[in-house]
Amino acid sequence: MDPASLSLSVVIPAYNEAARIGSTLSELQSYLRGTPWDWEVRVVDDGSADGTCAIVEGQAAQDGRIVLQREPHRGKGGAVRAGLLAARCDYRFICDADLSMPVAELPRFLPPQLTGFDVAIGSREGHGARRIGEPLLRHLAGRAFNYTVQQLSVKGINDTQCGFKMFTARAAQAIFPLVTIEGWAFDVEVLVIAREQGRRIVEVPIEWHYRRESQLNLMRDGLAMLRDLLRIRSKARRDEYSG
Repeated sequence: MDPASLSLSVVIPAYNEAARIGSTLSELQSYLRGTPWDWEVRVVDDGSADGTCAIVEGQAAQDGRIVLQREPHRGKGGAVRAGLLAARCDYRFICDADLSMPVAELPRFLPPQLTGFDVAIGSREGHGARRIGEPLLRHLAGRAFNYTVQQLSVKGINDTQCGFKMFTARAAQAIFPLVTIEGWAFDVEVLVIAREQGRRIVEVPIEWHYRRESQLNLMRDGLAMLRDLLRIRSKARRDEYSG
């Protein structure tokens, strides 16, 4: 594929991200303006109660490729689903608001560096991946969750929860209408659906920086994620994801 013909939507789910959304958008814009791609950065506001929307609107007024998509508060999964289905480009990338993956890693998810995929998921595990600054307890909790995911839902994927994932437009339009999990475990449901549909999933090792401001609470959200894993397994056994 000619890089000049590539179109990319960067979808950022955001809930009360006023403290960092401005710098994230500035960094993304600075990088994307230097590429030949047709692009948009779509911030999906998940019913924020702070100044997130005002900051995004300010930057959108300066560059029409910045889009604010307002949604009611549902959770990260709901925001991601809405954003990926509304995105306009051929490739659609989920990007966490903290930009914990350096933006220069983006080409690794796109042609010509990566081809022959429907879903490409960032991985903080395996050869070539780097975790920087992550507390040991947080890392161990993440590995324990991944072990549970592999036992209950998605075998063979080392890091389902990394917040950076690329979808072709065709895959996004087929997968996300079937996504029902609106909380943190939506990533697992997405991958279960993709497998049920026979889509090509690849893992992309990335450099990832721990951000202390992460909104994930291990105790509170961990229990909810476990409940959602059991729900996903039950739906898969009832063949509700074949689409």
